[in-house]
Amino acid sequence: MRCVVTGATGYIGGRLAPRLAAEGHEVRCVVRTPEKMRDVPWAREVEIVQGDVLDEESMRRVCAGADVLYYLVHSLSESGFAAVDRQAAMISAQAAREAGVSRIVYLGGMHPDGVELSEHLASRAEVGEIFLRSGVPTVVLQAAVILGSGSASFEMLRYLTERLPVMLTPSWVHHRVQPIAIRDVLHYLVRVVSLPPEVNRTFDIGGPDVLTYLQMMEGFAEVAELPTRTMLPVPVLTPRLSSHWVNLVTPVPRSTAVPLIDSLVHEVIASEHDIDTFVAPPEEGLTGFQRAVALALYRISSGQVETRWSGANATYAPSDPLPSDPAWAGGTVYTDVRERRSRASVENVWHVVTGIGGERGWYSFPLGWWARGVLDRLFGGVGLRRGRRDADSLKVGDALDWWRVEECLDEGHPGTDGTEMAPGERLLRLRAEMKAPGLAWLELRVAPAAGGSTYRQRAIFFPHGLAGHAYWWVIAPFHVLVFGGMERRIVAAAERTERGESPEPPTGLVARLKDRRARRDAERARPAVRHTGT
Repeated sequence: MRCVVTGATGYIGGRLAPRLAAEGHEVRCVVRTPEKMRDVPWAREVEIVQGDVLDEESMRRVCAGADVLYYLVHSLSESGFAAVDRQAAMISAQAAREAGVSRIVYLGGMHPDGVELSEHLASRAEVGEIFLRSGVPTVVLQAAVILGSGSASFEMLRYLTERLPVMLTPSWVHHRVQPIAIRDVLHYLVRVVSLPPEVNRTFDIGGPDVLTYLQMMEGFAEVAELPTRTMLPVPVLTPRLSSHWVNLVTPVPRSTAVPLIDSLVHEVIASEHDIDTFVAPPEEGLTGFQRAVALALYRISSGQVETRWSGANATYAPSDPLPSDPAWAGGTVYTDVRERRSRASVENVWHVVTGIGGERGWYSFPLGWWARGVLDRLFGGVGLRRGRRDADSLKVGDALDWWRVEECLDEGHPGTDGTEMAPGERLLRLRAEMKAPGLAWLELRVAPAAGGSTYRQRAIFFPHGLAGHAYWWVIAPFHVLVFGGMERRIVAAAERTERGESPEPPTGLVARLKDRRARRDAERARPAVRHTGT
């Protein structure tokens, strides 16, 4: 079948598309920025087209000739998200109907009947109803907590349990939940394309275990071999207050924590299992909670995380300026440029550059980075705790702490925005997603030079208004510590590698302890892993 996948750069879509292709379907991935798909390992197995669910013309174009439309798009972090999602669903439904699409598949949220839903859950239910009334046969799969490496739900559970040996527990942690493993969600999504055309309805999908969120935290601690956690009930801790708590303790920002917690305010248990009538469960059966946790931890510790919740949440518009624009294109542009020769090879310096951030840190003034990250979280930003999808490799679109990978070129050719590249030069460009009165980038370049290489670092800032200019000059005195330290220590780490020594990550002891735990987790989980997809 010819399948159109919207949200292909997202957590679910980025895993579904290659599985559909592996099943022999023709897959068309619809993304606003096709360049973000350039580095995914399965890019050549699918058709990648530019499109936007809010653009009627582009949706008509991408639906032309398609059999199935997978709608995997949400706009929860935007203001007025319910109206945006409503409009996008109506445009997509109309385009599918006019193109003669034979089925729409939508992944929504499980919710109880007869209760007042949160704005987020109500919006997802409304989107499902729009498709069911569209005149195109629709399957709406409704899931509660999705467990898998890199999912927002799993990371919230993981960090709350790992970081809080004593936790203040709000009343919602005693509500029952029916979690489902990501591999089982993907199983259903792939198989529903073969449903009879008369099927037009919702299906609840859930795993074999029904647990309270408290039991899920205790179960996670058991699988991760953590000491028993102490839970102190606090009835006055409302969902909104809880979201602030999650924002401070976990990598999940408040804008994402709100819908996650809203989905736990009521008990979310499958009210029916009718999907079994049409789609057989996986051969090995549905994945239980503890096995789902063990598989996710194994994927994380072995660096096999396919997609991550933060991968699709870019906060800038295509019309924003680029750092390759001339200064006159966007008015005043502030830069901090530093360059250093190195005795290390291009390959060794590039290895350090592409391994920056996450557990390894930023090679300079860790207290300053930490403080700026805390301030960003307090003001509703993403902070530094998003980490990395993979410890050693980066691709365009990856979230990297509070940055987004906008370009990652390891060959001497022009970038997607026309950036000039010298022969043999390599470039990593990061776009800041922290809260700031302006737009910021960090460019790291490595080029061949006699006797080694040249490392060049450029910080770029487009100020917004007077506040933007003031912001730059207030932080300017710290640049020698932040950017000067990065320049020196990145080159020093590469030269240690050149000499066959350990590059000694700047986080030192913390990184080594976490690496030791990761190796232990991988060793424990390895015998249980017999199939892929988590």
